[in-house]
Amino acid sequence: MAAYIVAHVKITDPETYERYRARTPDVVAAYGGRFVIRGSEPEVLEGAWAVQRLVVIEFPDKAAARRFYESPEYQEIVDLRRQASEGTLAIFEGGPQS
Repeated sequence: MAAYIVAHVKITDPETYERYRARTPDVVAAYGGRFVIRGSEPEVLEGAWAVQRLVVIEFPDKAAARRFYESPEYQEIVDLRRQASEGTLAIFEGGPQS
């Protein structure tokens, strides 16, 4: 079952965040992931949208998503994201849930 890493991000240091953003695609791809959403502007249909930047990355399964997050390659750059932004990051399994 597919799994998704979902991040809500508020960028506080655009220059440092760009350094992080430039390095993530190769790491994501190396672990079987692909970007589904990467910071596009939403068309809000209802309510107020408070998220500055939304990122959704699809992986074949939860184990692959976890391998990506815990990988030496990602851990080498994750501090750039932490220095340059505030937000939340979570893994969700796709498909019907009971």
